[in-house]
Amino acid sequence: MNELKLKELLKQFFLEDIGERDITSETIFSPADEGRAIFVAKEDGMIAGVSVIDIGYKLLHPSITCQLYKRDGESVKKGEVIAVVSGPIIPILSGERVILNILQRMSGIATLTNRAVRALNSNHTRICDTRKTTPGLRMLEKYAVTCGGGYNHRFGLYDGVMIKDNHIAFCGSITKAVERVRSQLGHMVKIEVETETKQQVIEAVEAGADVIMFDNRTPEEIREFVQLVPSSIITEASGGITLENIAQYRDTGVDYISLGMLTHSAKALDISLNVQ
Repeated sequence: MNELKLKELLKQFFLEDIGERDITSETIFSPADEGRAIFVAKEDGMIAGVSVIDIGYKLLHPSITCQLYKRDGESVKKGEVIAVVSGPIIPILSGERVILNILQRMSGIATLTNRAVRALNSNHTRICDTRKTTPGLRMLEKYAVTCGGGYNHRFGLYDGVMIKDNHIAFCGSITKAVERVRSQLGHMVKIEVETETKQQVIEAVEAGADVIMFDNRTPEEIREFVQLVPSSIITEASGGITLENIAQYRDTGVDYISLGMLTHSAKALDISLNVQ
């Protein structure tokens, strides 16, 4: 993750939650009161975002110390200690909810991604995310996907071309859409085309697409479509793929499976901050 961007995000999140002051903590404790608390996993899963603990608390008070016992991408069992924080009580309590929200969210995404990777169990096909992320949290959520063993698709509309069904409908054809993009962009930008039929796959190949996506296709259809695509073109499958049926796509030969559920449907991993 970009540490500078992470700090700016955390500042925004703290300002939203703390506002002018933490009236509960500041009326119970004095600035000189110090304590120690531990982040504990309340269920099994995969950890992502531990740097948020250290960086977040350092933003609130530079004297807070953090001992991290887990690294991003490591598994955690119920009851295991993830980190210990020590220092002034007021900022420890003031930052608790924001830091837990992010850590739980990221760890939930990493856990779900890892389950998908293990369910697919493929030496060839990779799992990747989509742009179906929470506004403002894309960097964090996409990083969490990598912690779970997945890969990132494009980060936004700016870093890769993806010609979807509506682009094709408005433009008139895949060929026209690809030609217009090629005439305006340089060689460093890849072009992906979304396809639904055998004819569209053939047209995307002939148009010179760099990546071809098979949208909402069955494993049998994907096996057939993959045979139409030269090895120089990357293939991707998306739509209708779940943890329950992902194993059916294991031997289709597709290079990537993109799953929106990794970020839009992940359950937060249960983690608590307990006074020690």
